[in-house]
Formats: sequence, structure tokens, C-alpha cells
Amino acid sequence: MGRDLDDVDRSILYLLQRNARRTTAEEMADKVGVSASTIRNRIDRLEDDGIIKGYHPEIDYEAANLPLQVTFVISATPTNLVEFSEKIREIQGVIDVREMLTGRRNIHVDVVGTSTDDITTVTDTIHDLGVEIESSEMMRQRHVQPFNHFFLQGTEETDARTDNIADEELPTE
Repeated sequence: MGRDLDDVDRSILYLLQRNARRTTAEEMADKVGVSASTIRNRIDRLEDDGIIKGYHPEIDYEAANLPLQVTFVISATPTNLVEFSEKIREIQGVIDVREMLTGRRNIHVDVVGTSTDDITTVTDTIHDLGVEIESSEMMRQRHVQPFNHFFLQGTEETDARTDNIADEELPTE
């Protein structure tokens, strides 16, 4: 079981989720109302406790010449879920595998490729593992935002229903 987070921890997580790469401990300290050394110590503890598991780039696969992004929904025997998940992660082009806790459609796999041949190769390899692909969906766009429970304490950003985001423009479609 995890540990309880206080307002400082939640504020740190919120700020890191918004932009971990361009947010310094000093900037976070100013926003949270504690010292930069407190921020650094708290981040170390959040990492040590396994709450922060890493810092990962958000990749625009289309800009990286991988324009096809497909999600496969797979049915696998629950007793072999971990085994299938491990084997699927070894397939070239697979970028994300999620094991579902409930339901028959219990593995969701995100795949990228440059052509339909790439996607077909992944599909064939998944079928060769002995699992059934229930459906596949082509992704148009992915939107990620900070979990609204991790809010910036003491600001207008504590309201989960905030209609506008300070310092950022929302993309238009």
C-alpha cells in the first residue's frame, strides 16, 4: 500500500506532471511556498518510495516518421496474463502494454509503425502467441494532463474544474 501525500507532495507531483523537464526546484519552491532544498528532498523521497518511477519524454511518433498508431485490445487467459504481456513487449513497434484487472479484453497494446506492413507484422506476431485480438483502433491524437488530485496548493489551480490553464494555450483542432 502507498503512503499518504501531503499538500507539498501533491503540489510537486502536479508541477512535475505539467512539465518535469522545464521546472526547477527553485521555481517549484516559489510556487509551493517552501525552500528549494525541501523540494529536492521531497522529490528524492517520492522517488525512493516508488511514487515517482521515472521521467520520460513525450514522443510525437508522427514527427519521428511513425505515423501509424494503433491500439489492439486482446483477450488472453488470465493465468497467463503476465507471460503474454512480457512476450508482447518484446515485439518491435510495441510502445505500451496495459494489463487490465477485470474483463475478458484484458491486454491493451499500443503500437507504432511507418506502414500497414509494420502493423500487419505486429498483428501476425501477436496471433502467433496464441492470443486473440478483439479489436484494433487507430489513434488520431493523445491528450495527457496532470491527475487533478495532485493540485498546486494555495492557488486557483486547486479547483479540478478549472476552465483555463495559466501560462499555457490549449491546442486547437
